[in-house]
Amino acid sequence: MPTTTETSRGGQILARMRQSPAFLPAIGLVVVSVCMVLMNDRFVSLGNLENVGRQVSINAVISVGMTFAILTGGIDLSVGSVMALSGTVVAGLFAAGLPGVVAIGGGLLVGGLFGLCNGLVIARLAMPPIIVTLASMSIARGLGLIYTGGYPIAGLPNWFARLGHSAVLGIQTPILVMLATYAVAYVLLQRMPVGRYIYAIGSNEDAVRLSGIDARRYKVLVYLISGLTAALAGVVLTARLMSGQPNAGNGFELDAIAAVVLGGAAISGGRGSIIGTLVGALLLGVLNNGLNLMNVSPYVQNVVKGVIILLAIFISRQRRAAR
Repeated sequence: MPTTTETSRGGQILARMRQSPAFLPAIGLVVVSVCMVLMNDRFVSLGNLENVGRQVSINAVISVGMTFAILTGGIDLSVGSVMALSGTVVAGLFAAGLPGVVAIGGGLLVGGLFGLCNGLVIARLAMPPIIVTLASMSIARGLGLIYTGGYPIAGLPNWFARLGHSAVLGIQTPILVMLATYAVAYVLLQRMPVGRYIYAIGSNEDAVRLSGIDARRYKVLVYLISGLTAALAGVVLTARLMSGQPNAGNGFELDAIAAVVLGGAAISGGRGSIIGTLVGALLLGVLNNGLNLMNVSPYVQNVVKGVIILLAIFISRQRRAAR
């Protein structure tokens, strides 16, 4: 029989879990997964689960940077275009015969520069993030089309495909990249002072400034991280497709925002978690995959995702109002 102390500890743990932004999204993920299994037995096949993992990994990596931006009360609409531009740069450098380190590094550098520019304009010129990143979304997309002439870049080395298709100890490489990215993000947000400052900026930026902390510096860092994670996703996607696609990433910024919101983050900033974002990305991936297996029209899928996002925002607001 459990003792009174053990029961009390169990209740405390359950109470902390309920307070976590990721609690309800995790429940939603379990419910949706069970529904998909009941409606289509192909969902739990090993091949399909691996496919879900590969599909989720791209959006999940982009969503890491989006989480940082939303936690500060901002947003980054340029991530899909930056991902495409970075991927085409990687492919172009490979096609030019440059080594892999230079090609991949060049793609990451492009993403980092876009993120840095976004952050500097937002922080130093006090411009709205939605306007700045909307402009950079258009700029990045245009540069990608100019760089490629509107055509995919092929001719990548065969070894590069391993980044998108191989497995290590039975785990797909894109999933390993995703897990590594989330591990780094978790340490930054939960184990380092920079994480506390990011949350504080989203909660009350004026209070952060009055405490003597340069909020602008951390906002620049946030968008730099967003640019780098978008570029990393572009590298993985290019490896999967074995070509640089200038039109890749259309709508990916919306999926990243959806993953963060579904993960329990407040769109106004100051509340959310990197674990919640991962759960949100998994929830979207499971939902998309299950609907595809049931041959549901893509148009209907968009409606379903929109309704779920609105429901997630409504529940989040109700939980905050109840406190």
